[in-house]
Amino acid sequence: MLKKKFIEELIAEDIGRGDLFSRVTNSEDIEAFILAKSDGLFAGREYIDALLDNFKLKALWRVRDGSKFKAGDRLIFIRGDSRDILSLERSILNIALHASSIATLTAKYLDRISPYGVKLLDTRKTRPLLREFEKYAVRCGGGINHRMGLDDCLMLKDTHLSTINNLKDYISKAREKIPFTSKIEVECESIEMVKRAMLSGADIIMCDNMSVDEIGEVVDYRDREYPHILLEASGNITLENIEEFAKSGVDAISTGAIIHQANWIDLSMKIEPKIL
Repeated sequence: MLKKKFIEELIAEDIGRGDLFSRVTNSEDIEAFILAKSDGLFAGREYIDALLDNFKLKALWRVRDGSKFKAGDRLIFIRGDSRDILSLERSILNIALHASSIATLTAKYLDRISPYGVKLLDTRKTRPLLREFEKYAVRCGGGINHRMGLDDCLMLKDTHLSTINNLKDYISKAREKIPFTSKIEVECESIEMVKRAMLSGADIIMCDNMSVDEIGEVVDYRDREYPHILLEASGNITLENIEEFAKSGVDAISTGAIIHQANWIDLSMKIEPKIL
């Protein structure tokens, strides 16, 4: 349902009351294709298919979501009404560029930590109204979604904790009110806070802006005292240092960079020339 609404709003945003080019141009059947001008990992196929179906355009795909491509590859051939294809050109490319860029960067991060069996998570640092789309792109790149919103996991951040007098009592009360399957995660900035949160009954501990050495201490403590609790590292995670955090023994690493630091790759649409 959200994907359908996304497509409807995308069409309304760019085409509006109608492409002016279509008013003065006759319709003809043409074939267009997306050309990769840089290497990357593709994402966006599900959304592009939904868009093309709206206009009864045919697609012949050469890539799948999550597959690699190289500069010079032709990723999809689109056949149908020339006016529709030309009207949708920018929208199709925007979907492919935005999603593929996130997927490409996600895969780079994942490559650094995959030898250690650590999960790569995204965050809620997404562009307004694009969360489902951007988190879909993360999945295409091999990452795993953190919570989609405030309704699927109770996370207590530093701002929340400043309003809570007794963490153990609060978590006990929360268990009676939140869904049975929902987990409780507590953000911690020190080893002392980690111990308090574990004692209070947290399911997940986020080691926020802690050094690799500090996280190593947390891992050792968790393994001895609370082996059932999951550990997540977050804060100032970069492509250059993520491997060091992965070596610490945490279960997962979360970073918003895979979305908000993704630079657009280079894709363009071309029209197959007519044979005279």
